[in-house]
This record gives sequence, C-alpha cells and structure tokens, in this order.
Amino acid sequence: MGIDPGLTRCGLGVVEGAPGRPPALVDVGVARTPSELDTARRLVQLETAVEEWVQRHRPEVVAVERVFAQHNVHTVMGTAQAAGVAMLVAARHGIPVVLHTPSEVKAAVTGSGRADKSQVGLMVARILRLDEPPKPADAADAVALAIAHVWRGAAINRYAEAVAAHRTSRPRTPTSRRAS
Repeated sequence: MGIDPGLTRCGLGVVEGAPGRPPALVDVGVARTPSELDTARRLVQLETAVEEWVQRHRPEVVAVERVFAQHNVHTVMGTAQAAGVAMLVAARHGIPVVLHTPSEVKAAVTGSGRADKSQVGLMVARILRLDEPPKPADAADAVALAIAHVWRGAAINRYAEAVAAHRTSRPRTPTSRRAS
C-alpha cells in the first residue's frame, strides 16, 4: 500500500506484485479533509480513512512518501503530520512501514528522479495498463509509491536481512566492534 501524505488530500494506492512481474492495481483513492476544520480533527479524519483502507486491503507493507523540506513550512508540517498518522495506523496493525523519497519513487517508475507529476501519472498508467492515470495526482503518486516499493523493496529487504544475518553470525569478542 502506498500513501502520499497530505492534510488536504492524502493519496492511497494498493497494488499487487513482485519483482520481475508487472504489478496490478487493486485500489486507488484520496482521503480529503476540509481546510476549515482544525488540524486535530483533520488528522482524526485521515486516521479513520487510513484505518479503513488497512482493514479492507490488509497490506503486507505500507510505503509512505518521506517528507522533505519545502519552502512553505505550514505545508510541510501538515504533510509530516499526515505521514505520522499513516505510520501510526500501520504500526498499530503490525504492518512494516518503509519511507521512500519523492526522487526514489520518480526514478523507480519513470527512470528519472526529476520527473514531473504528469510524467509519473503517465508511467503509472502505462505500468498498470490503465487507460488514463489515476486522478488526482495524489492518487497517482500513492500508486507510484506502491509500485516503487514492490520493485525496490525486495532488494532493500534482502540487504537488511543479509546485514542482520552477518551481525548474528559473527563471534563476539571483547575487541570486536559492531558496525552501525
């Protein structure tokens, strides 16, 4: 499940797939909150929406877009709060959460970390064999996150497992140091 966090529009996308085979779209949508509500009530509405999606789809992993600094501090605060809500819901259900930067997602689905939103949407439609990109762009971005994780996640998970196995297989001596 991919989540493109936002306080006004939070994109949600679920795909099924595995590395080496084309992913299939399961569901896509956007959770919206009215800007006239105070932030706390908007976060509760987002939590309810993400909870419904998690219960309905039972994802194996939740991929959330990593919040990055923007010029508008007010916007980045709302985005970070929405990301926190998504992470909280997943954690409550025992679902692993991974964070991907926008450029990682763009590079995974378009081949360029500098692709614009329309290019991402067009590639999501092409990858999933859809007639048109999911609308609005927040929905397409959420699906792109899910696709990027399906394609990149297996490699990331294999690396983490190899590091963990290496750490547990090394004999510990007073002079050995643990890598971090």
